[in-house]
Amino acid sequence: QGEFPDGEITCEEPILIISYKVGVCRVDPSGKPCRTLFQKLSYNGTSSVVRCFPHTGRTHQIRVHLQYLGHPIVNDPVYNTEAWGPQRGKAGKLDKSDDELLTALVDVHRLKESLDLLDLPEEDNHCTMERGSIENTERSILPLNSQTEGTIDVKSEVAEEQVEKAADDNSVEVTKSTASKVEEKPVVVKDTLCGECKLVRKDPSAKDLVMYLHALNYKGLDWEYSSMLPKWAAADWQED
Repeated sequence: QGEFPDGEITCEEPILIISYKVGVCRVDPSGKPCRTLFQKLSYNGTSSVVRCFPHTGRTHQIRVHLQYLGHPIVNDPVYNTEAWGPQRGKAGKLDKSDDELLTALVDVHRLKESLDLLDLPEEDNHCTMERGSIENTERSILPLNSQTEGTIDVKSEVAEEQVEKAADDNSVEVTKSTASKVEEKPVVVKDTLCGECKLVRKDPSAKDLVMYLHALNYKGLDWEYSSMLPKWAAADWQED
């Protein structure tokens, strides 16, 4: 994110894992020693493409070092959020304890899930948080649909109705095979006592599943493999 400095930049800040469960690290003097070399390849006026050479293999090393340098990965869901404060962790500055940081990161994650379910843009984050807590937002959206409750019996009844309708319309030749295919359609069975099950979550988009961090080259003792650069690494690429 932003214009990365020219030349070769080396970061040797030690990295500490503060939560194995959540999967979060940060720069800390008590962390493990590590070293990453960075080199800017291009800048499109908004973001930079940077080549990274990790000389050690700490957890999230490239992501944490880029955050420390003030240039976190554009769509990093952990190290480029407001949970780290107004500077987003630049130079290791953090105005909260580790426990407070973890709570803030979880809150940001839950808020984004709520906005996705409501189809609200991310710029509405502040409004949502001012109106109430994330928990209140989650409770109010997409309540359990009674039509999706049931057992195998419900699925069978649905299949029989669809087969009967097809026979009445004379539009489809109804066979055991046809009925079997209809019956195979899955029916969502939900636990009415589970708060999470009451939320119908949509599948993530391809954009949500891709972070702009690409392994370009692999090398072993007697082998080497290089991959193609992704589209977002082009010098004239602009984020949607």
